[in-house]
Amino acid sequence: MPRIYVTDNLCFDDLSGCGNASADMAVVHACKDPCHKRAVGYTKSLEITHKNYLWLEAGRHLYLNMVDPPVPLFKPESFTKFFEFVDRAIKTRPVLIHCNKGESRAPSLTLLYMAMRLGLLPNDSYEAAAAKFRALHPYKPGQGIAMFLSQNWKSLGC
Repeated sequence: MPRIYVTDNLCFDDLSGCGNASADMAVVHACKDPCHKRAVGYTKSLEITHKNYLWLEAGRHLYLNMVDPPVPLFKPESFTKFFEFVDRAIKTRPVLIHCNKGESRAPSLTLLYMAMRLGLLPNDSYEAAAAKFRALHPYKPGQGIAMFLSQNWKSLGC
């Protein structure tokens, strides 16, 4: 059984071990601040043309430039990269997905993967997957990510 875990912010003072993440885990950091900012090396904003604007993959870590806005500002390319990274990593190690509070972005990515790749949740709609996921994990998605997933569910599963 694939091992996929979801939690809150693990990035404290360093990026090498990322807080409590075990060294054998692959880690998806679904947060711009502080993880993506620290990994890419910027403090204010990053030019949209920067090669690591949406993500940076570094070894067993994927740093996603994700915020939790009330409107759907997400880019499908970030989800494609997320799938590629987790598809590779989960074959050999557990995968930990975290965001700042562990309530919205990380659980949303986890339920997406559980539905689209693992077949552990319904994959016919975001709403069906979210309803089943809530029985497994506390889930309070922000309006933006919930709307994005609902509107783009079918295309994200490809």
